[in-house]
Amino acid sequence: MKLKHIASFLLASFVIVSCDDTTDGIGTSLTDKFDQLEITTDTFNVTTQSISANAVLSRNTSGYVGKFKDPETGTDITADFMTQFSVLEDFNFPESGSIVSKEAGKIYADSCEIRLFHENNVGDTLAPMHLTMYELNKPIEDNKDYYTSFNPITEGYVRSSGLTIGKTYTLADIQSSTSKKANEDHSPCIRIPLNQSYTDKDDKTYKNYGSYVMNKYYESPSNFKNSYKFIHNVIPGFYFKADGGLGSIAKIYNSILYVYFRMQYKDSVYNRIATFGGTQEVMQTTHITNDANALRQLINDNTGTYLKTPAGIFTQMTLPVENIISGHEKDSINTAKITLQRINNTTTSTYPLEAPKKILMIPADSVQTFFQHHNFTNYKNSFVATLSNNGYTFNNIGPMIRMMYATKQSGMASANWNKVVIIPVTTTDMTIQTGGYSASYPTGVYNDMSIRSTKLSGGNVPVKLTVIYTRFK
Repeated sequence: MKLKHIASFLLASFVIVSCDDTTDGIGTSLTDKFDQLEITTDTFNVTTQSISANAVLSRNTSGYVGKFKDPETGTDITADFMTQFSVLEDFNFPESGSIVSKEAGKIYADSCEIRLFHENNVGDTLAPMHLTMYELNKPIEDNKDYYTSFNPITEGYVRSSGLTIGKTYTLADIQSSTSKKANEDHSPCIRIPLNQSYTDKDDKTYKNYGSYVMNKYYESPSNFKNSYKFIHNVIPGFYFKADGGLGSIAKIYNSILYVYFRMQYKDSVYNRIATFGGTQEVMQTTHITNDANALRQLINDNTGTYLKTPAGIFTQMTLPVENIISGHEKDSINTAKITLQRINNTTTSTYPLEAPKKILMIPADSVQTFFQHHNFTNYKNSFVATLSNNGYTFNNIGPMIRMMYATKQSGMASANWNKVVIIPVTTTDMTIQTGGYSASYPTGVYNDMSIRSTKLSGGNVPVKLTVIYTRFK
């Protein structure tokens, strides 16, 4: 970008010199034009209010499971998630004749389990929690959008006579030894054994779930050629529902199905493991349940506004667009700056929730379509601000104010034409290096699915918007 600016400057200089044999008066002419520029400022009141986020688009690569009470607001949040499992292309088990574990000539797995690896958890890691894992009876297809209100149980995706396993756990992983936890390769996880007898949809019974997986392979290896065939013909997926305990929510960054077996090679017997992971290429959804009554009380609290994720509370702002433009129809809006200041949490708690790191400002009418269409921030009608100095600052929303005014003048404005919504988000980007320079480009903006909360100044006290105008005299 710097090279482009330099090149533009050199080109402009060349044009000026080429048009005149002398450079006399260049500085004077620039100064004269600057003297003709009139700069004015004004400040406007912006009204804000809390609104319900309702369900948000659940497009994420991590799942959440557990139940936690926000100590600041007293609201409960429950998280459940669904994951599918992928298979590496051209995956294969060893030749059936080399498998050691057999019973009446039928191959079986020595054991099988699912591990839910977690990080960045919320709450008390020693709190006793309980979840139930349900086998799906059909895949959740990836040809549509799923929101945090999507519940695989009520939507008929859970197999009525399928594998159902309860698991009591703590996130502190108290079952692992101290020496094992000290190992650099150790990753905390919730382990769910799948070693009981398993009967599939065709009424075939296997020694355990791993035995089912192995025998399905030997029946039809082609179903293991890619994840689509694997999901549609072998394992549709599992749903993990939090149904006991109150104290923690785990962020599940990886789910892996392990199948343990033994094989013989020459004169030796070897222990082997087949793994199937819940990766980005397969579907994952998170189901969120918030305490509706508690959220309603917060929404009605006009001493400020709230941001609560996921799928909790957003903040809506009404911009005085016509007042801002009035008398400045032909002026340029150089900057239109607004800061949303946090109100510090005065509640004493061992497990306070963090504030959202990034927030998105978009027109109220675009809340659904922005995420559905995989939009990026363009700093014309969508802006991202990062938490800094205990607040979020949008340095220039002038382009959006101009667009709102133009829409109003055209007669095409909706009832929400001058309203924007503040939404906690996470963003992804890609860095490209060219020569000695690097540039970062946005690749995604997503609803923040982590457990976060903060209160902002506003409500019954307007927030200030500062505008700087320029015009030529």
